[in-house]
Amino acid sequence: MTEINEAFQLLWRKLEIWLKQLVLMLPNIFLAILVLVVSFYAAKLLRRTSDKLLIRFTHSSALNNLVGTTVYVAALTLGIFFSLSILKLDKTVTTLLAGAGIIGLALGFAFQDIAANFISGVIIAFRKPFVVGDVIDTNDHFGTIERINLRTVDIRRQTGELVKVPNRKVFESALTNFTHYGIRRIDLKVGVSYAEDLERVQQVVKEAMVGIPNMITSKEVEVVYEEFGDSSINFLVRYWIQYKRQTDFVYAKSEAIIKIKKAFDTHKIEIPFPVTTLNFGVKGGKDLSIELKDGQPQQGQGHMSEIKVKAKDPDDIDENEEAAEE
Repeated sequence: MTEINEAFQLLWRKLEIWLKQLVLMLPNIFLAILVLVVSFYAAKLLRRTSDKLLIRFTHSSALNNLVGTTVYVAALTLGIFFSLSILKLDKTVTTLLAGAGIIGLALGFAFQDIAANFISGVIIAFRKPFVVGDVIDTNDHFGTIERINLRTVDIRRQTGELVKVPNRKVFESALTNFTHYGIRRIDLKVGVSYAEDLERVQQVVKEAMVGIPNMITSKEVEVVYEEFGDSSINFLVRYWIQYKRQTDFVYAKSEAIIKIKKAFDTHKIEIPFPVTTLNFGVKGGKDLSIELKDGQPQQGQGHMSEIKVKAKDPDDIDENEEAAEE
C-alpha cells in the first residue's frame, strides 16, 4: 500500500510540474497559434497573387496550379517552423529539417527520371517552343500536339495513334515545328523527256500552278532543273502555302500533281517511263550475235540487241526442272 501511495505522489508531482510549465507557456502557445493563423491566411493570399501573376506568363493550368500549391505549402511550412521556435522546440525543428532533407535526397535518387520529366515540363511551359495544335516532328514522331502536361507531350500522329513522349526527351532532342511561322514550302519532283524544250516546260508548269489551295501568290513559283536522270531530266517545282495542319500540305501537293499532269497532256509533254538499254558491243564486251543462235542476228549485223523474255507456264517450268534433275 505504501508503494502505491509513493507512486501516486510521484505522478502527482510530475503533473504539477507539467501544469506549472503549461501555465508559464500559455503566452507562447497563444502567440504560436496566432502565427499559425496568420501563416495560413498569408499562404492563401500568396497563392492567389502567384496565380494572377503567372497567368500573364503562361496559360498552362497545370503549371500555374503547381506553382501556386508550392508557394502555399512553403508559406505554411515556414509558419509552422516559426510556431515551433516560439514554443522553444528548436531541436524538433532541426530534426524535422534533417529528416526532410534525407527523405528528399532518397526520393530524388528513386524518382530521378520523373523529376527530370517534371523539370523539363516546367521549362517547356515557360519557354513555350510549341503550343497545342502545332504540327511537330520529334523523336521520330510526327503529328499534332494534343496536350502538354508536366510529364509528357501528347502527339496525335497522322494515322490516328496517340503518342505520349516524355518531356525530358522532347527537351533534349531536336524538334521541328512546322506551324510556327504558318507557312511551308513544297518541293515537288517531276521528270520530262530529253526531247522536250525545257524552257517551254518551265512556262507550262508555271501556268498550271494557278488555283492551288492555300498557295501564297505573293511568292513566285520556282521551276528548277535538278539533274540528268536515267530516263528523264528531273526538276523541282517549289511553291509556298499557308500551313496550319498537315492536310493543307497533302491537298496542295496532290492538286499540283493533277494540274501539272493535265497541262502536260494538253501540251503533249511526255513524262517518260524508266528505260534500260543493253549494249553488248562496248569495248571489252562480247558480241551478242556470237552468243545467240537459231534465228538471232548473225555476226556483223550490229551490236545493239533487244532481249525479250517470254513468261512460261509454271507447270512447264516444274517439268523442265524435273527433267534437269533426272
